[in-house]
Amino acid sequence: MAGRGWGKTRVGAEQIRSWQEEGFERFALVGQTPAEVRDVMIEGESGILAISPPWNMPHFEPSKRKLTWPNGAFAMTYSAENPDLLRGPQHEKAWVDELAKFKYLEDCWDNLLLGLRIGRDPQALITTTPRPNKVLKGIMMDPTTVMTRGSTYDNIANLAPTFIEVIKSKYEGTRLGRQELFAEILDDNPGALWTRKNLEDTRLSKNLPEMKGSWLLSILP
Repeated sequence: MAGRGWGKTRVGAEQIRSWQEEGFERFALVGQTPAEVRDVMIEGESGILAISPPWNMPHFEPSKRKLTWPNGAFAMTYSAENPDLLRGPQHEKAWVDELAKFKYLEDCWDNLLLGLRIGRDPQALITTTPRPNKVLKGIMMDPTTVMTRGSTYDNIANLAPTFIEVIKSKYEGTRLGRQELFAEILDDNPGALWTRKNLEDTRLSKNLPEMKGSWLLSILP
């Protein structure tokens, strides 16, 4: 879970490559739309094709939604716009990109998990910038989840200087910046009478005032 430009796509692509080289053979690649799976996860600058060595380059067949390696291992692509496509197929490993923005998030995640049922160690890797939703919070609280956090600034050496200037001037210190740059989950309402920041700023841990007086409520028949 990291900010924009941190390198989440590269991590996802490298993990699929690593799993394939370890001998796993059936993968699911899940993105928000078919175009995002193709343009980012597979054919993107940090996608699977870009980071694969020439001697182990997979062949992508968009019409079949299939990526096949020379040894026969394959990955099927899925869109979160059509979660029913995940109903039925079985996988050993999965890469889910930008899960937090999925339109049919709960259906997609449930169908994927129900299909991760073969092989010696079924796993899903999620790469996402966070948004406050029930499914993502549930995944974070699951004891089997391993969390990796990062901000846009962790990868500053590989980002355009003009991009850094723009995000600093426009988004640093804002709610959007906290979410998109620092990957914070913002679950409070900035227009609320009592915000999380208000509560934390006024919290007392010692030197509490002495409580005086008592109240008695009588209910008469």
